[in-house]
Amino acid sequence: MTDDEDALDAADPGSDRDEFARSRPRRKGIYILPNLFTLAALFGGFYAIVMAMNGRFEQAAIGVFCAMVLDSLDGRVARMTNTQSTFGEQMDSLSDMVSFGAAPGLVMYEWALKDLGKLGWLAAFVYCASAALRLARFNTNITVVDKRFFQGLPSPAAAAIVMGFIWVLDDAGFKGYHEGRWLDWTAFAITLYAGLTMVTNVPFYSFKVVSFKRSVPFIVIVAIALGIAIVSFHPPFVLFAMFVIYGLSGYAVYVWRRMKGRPVSLISTSTDEPEETGLHR
Repeated sequence: MTDDEDALDAADPGSDRDEFARSRPRRKGIYILPNLFTLAALFGGFYAIVMAMNGRFEQAAIGVFCAMVLDSLDGRVARMTNTQSTFGEQMDSLSDMVSFGAAPGLVMYEWALKDLGKLGWLAAFVYCASAALRLARFNTNITVVDKRFFQGLPSPAAAAIVMGFIWVLDDAGFKGYHEGRWLDWTAFAITLYAGLTMVTNVPFYSFKVVSFKRSVPFIVIVAIALGIAIVSFHPPFVLFAMFVIYGLSGYAVYVWRRMKGRPVSLISTSTDEPEETGLHR
């Protein structure tokens, strides 16, 4: 028994001890289930880096794509089980930075960019820094951005473009920088495109309006089954093609809105200080 509790008992025995115990701050626990998915996604990014260091680039690409699937599940699991927490949000951001920021940049550098010398690692750094800026902006603007769209290319999609390119060519027998300058410069361009598109204000559809709790026509289930069959036919090419199309779709939406005279800014209200007008236009 502590001195404080002894003092309470002496003043009013048996009546204030419970009140004292209730007033003490409770230790906050950590929800296991959603954070297990987040940790598994983090492992996918770490696994990709380790595989790239050992020259196993197909496994590196698979690691990042698995991290994407797990990253899409942790938030949904948290909402379904009512286990959202600030800790989980921060953990998710840190996991995304490793799996979709550091890992793709390092893997691409190890696969093709290192033959370009300083330009190679600068391109990888631009991608990594863009992912960090994208995640920071997403966390700060989450309450003022139109939920139907992402502001800039999402970091998982950018990682899918970079890693999908590696996966497709590695599957076709191309061995990165050993193939010559043409592949080095193609990898350079794709890395910069994916990185810089993350920090643009181009709108990319978020699919957040899709509800999994609503009933859908039977044809939708047939279409999903068909989609799974197409992906399984040749996963590297199909997945890469899907994310390339998505990576270009934002610019198509941007041009379409401009042509229709509609506003292209996704932010309707901002109370951020200092002024961040340059980020919002």
